[in-house]
Amino acid sequence: MKLVIMIPCLNEEKTLPLVLQSIPKSIPKIDEIEILLIDDGSTDQTVQVARDLGVKHFVYHTKNQGLSRSFKHGINRALEMGADIIVLTEGDNQYPQNRIPDLIQPILNQEADLVIGDRQTQTIKHFSKSKKFYQRIGTKILNMAASTEVPDAISGFRAYSKKAALQLNPVADYSWATETTIQASHKGHKIAIIKIKTNPKLRESRQFKSSWQHIRKSSITIIRAFIMYKPYSLFFGVGTVLLVGGLIPFINYLYIVITKKSSLAFGPHHLQSLILGTVLLIASFISFTLGVIADLIRINRILLEDTLEIIKTDHVDRLTKK
Repeated sequence: MKLVIMIPCLNEEKTLPLVLQSIPKSIPKIDEIEILLIDDGSTDQTVQVARDLGVKHFVYHTKNQGLSRSFKHGINRALEMGADIIVLTEGDNQYPQNRIPDLIQPILNQEADLVIGDRQTQTIKHFSKSKKFYQRIGTKILNMAASTEVPDAISGFRAYSKKAALQLNPVADYSWATETTIQASHKGHKIAIIKIKTNPKLRESRQFKSSWQHIRKSSITIIRAFIMYKPYSLFFGVGTVLLVGGLIPFINYLYIVITKKSSLAFGPHHLQSLILGTVLLIASFISFTLGVIADLIRINRILLEDTLEIIKTDHVDRLTKK
């Protein structure tokens, strides 16, 4: 059983030694532990520090591409290395690497495909009240999109089984944690949670400049997930609201005509409301149509991802047999 621990890094020469030194050297039921460092365009001595501390496997980005692409490229490389389990941590020493044995245990016991470390964000002292509030609301929205009950939606301390890693196909340039959680749920992966306590803060987050930026970019990912995985819920919901709104003016006009209030039934004063009703009914029809089209695209995506999984599995098997 081979474990690959992925560490995305951007200028982490000061904190990386703390991460590497705290990673367990042996874990029960694990035959081999490999470290994979994804250098996301570092301009300091991060890579040299990693080499000096014994890291042998690297993915290099000549310029900064972001955590989402680092995750995607790292997952692919870890599979090519023959990983049976993949753990993701970060180079800023936020996460407790000594909990990696607990993190992978549900996968070893075949009780989960994905394990997420719950940072218990409401108890983190250096998180502001507004940040805690946004985290709570964002997690609730993600759970609606993913049909999950994940307490910490954007935790980057995770473990993936080989099967789960092969089936993930992240496409967003941001919010990889949000996107892959949604994908894992809709692919039927069993998700387990372990509670963790983060290490003391050593530097400011570099993933986003402000909470509003994070909310905006994460919202795009979640909306895209609704369109991809729940098109009927989104488009038919919108279409139904538009349909009801469009029918109201016509029902009101019909009521006036039926009750023979002729003085009110005719004249230009109804024109604006009937035009509005017509526009809303047309918009409703368009929304229903988009729902059908989006659902067909969803089905096509499923078929393409099944094909891609076969190709990736064959590719990984050929590389690991060499």
